[in-house]
Amino acid sequence: MDEEPVTIKLTHDQAFVLSDWLHEVMMRSDKLDAIVPDRAVWSGICTISGTLETGLAEIFMPDYEGRLEQARQRLLDAMSGDEDEEASEGISRAPSGDDVSG
Repeated sequence: MDEEPVTIKLTHDQAFVLSDWLHEVMMRSDKLDAIVPDRAVWSGICTISGTLETGLAEIFMPDYEGRLEQARQRLLDAMSGDEDEEASEGISRAPSGDDVSG
């Protein structure tokens, strides 16, 4: 079966932070087994991880940790701004089943 590829668009900060998280759960721990017990899902996860790793120069930079923290903070600030907008418009966002905390 010939399948059309799917394109996922992320900001650079999103890609960087996600790449770090994937590396942590895949390479430095056994967390992926606990989070994703269906090994068939790993195919997509490994493809995403490999694509991110080959596309991010930051992973080879000596100030990796500082850059990662800055990217995380920008993402958190952007998310906070979204919540502030929703609050001012009277919109509340209840946690969904997709929310993951580590």
